[in-house]
Amino acid sequence: MKFFSRQCIVVILLLFVSGVMSVTQQHVTCTNHGSKCFLQTITCPAECPQVQPATPKVKGCFLDCNSPKCEAVCRNRKANCNSPGAACFDPRFVGGDGIVFYFHGRSNQHFSLISDPNLQINARFIGHRPNGRTRDYTWIQALGVMFDFHTFSVEAKKVEKWNDEVDQLQFTYDGKALEITEDHLSTWQSPKQEIKVERTSNMNSVTVTLTEYAEILINVVPITEQDDKIHNYQIPSNDCFAHLELQFRFIGLSPDVEGVLGRTYRPDFVNPAKPGVAMPVVGGEDKHKTTSLLSSDCASCLFSPGGVETKGNSIVMDFGTLDCGQGFSGGNGIVCRK
Repeated sequence: MKFFSRQCIVVILLLFVSGVMSVTQQHVTCTNHGSKCFLQTITCPAECPQVQPATPKVKGCFLDCNSPKCEAVCRNRKANCNSPGAACFDPRFVGGDGIVFYFHGRSNQHFSLISDPNLQINARFIGHRPNGRTRDYTWIQALGVMFDFHTFSVEAKKVEKWNDEVDQLQFTYDGKALEITEDHLSTWQSPKQEIKVERTSNMNSVTVTLTEYAEILINVVPITEQDDKIHNYQIPSNDCFAHLELQFRFIGLSPDVEGVLGRTYRPDFVNPAKPGVAMPVVGGEDKHKTTSLLSSDCASCLFSPGGVETKGNSIVMDFGTLDCGQGFSGGNGIVCRK
């Protein structure tokens, strides 16, 4: 009987190994016209053979069109808060220059994160001010995106008690609500495929792809009891302040790009945040404030509907595959040099 049981275990193991080995390595092609890798077809690494793995936590294959090697790499399909282009927590940013900084903004107000002639991305901040504090604790609750003549928004719903089994994301496109099936890899695309939204887990995580401009990895998360104790937020019992964790990757930005995050991608930008400081805070609220989630009327905004053709004078700052958080507990002052 024991011999039979061992035989069954061996057979099951062989079937499992056979199934793993049978996963075909997919091929990916660069479609970025401005890249020297344009139309090159690359085989995915054996470590991440699929672009869209069936399991949410498994790394996917990604072709970095702006890599000097024109190579496919493995990367997480959810926002990494310690990598360049990230905006998480009590807004903590990692700039295009790799330097960590904080921008607090103000509760219930909107600020430009990215402003370029072809692209505008705003954030709505929510916040809470306990008794005795002189400023709000703030988090990013929603994103508003404008490109060409289109608008798109994604936001975290207001939640009293967090439940991992309930989706708390809602979307609009050109002013109309979107319904995206709650299933890993469910996808919605605009009629002309300028924008795609793909769920990277059954709920609460998506990737938004703007074909000509950017990719945004988004998670919605609550303030947990542990967060509350560590930071002394004093969160009320009727609101867990659900908010967004974000990571941006840009295909091409103009050298004059503006915005809280956008300006860190300028080739001439000198970041006022000092590496090594535990919580380097930068200002500029008045410069980047907009009147709504989907407006481009801030003092520094560059976007205009329809945009302009800037690809001939664009810069490519693609740090989306770097993981500057490896080996760091908090990422304070981390620098990934260009």
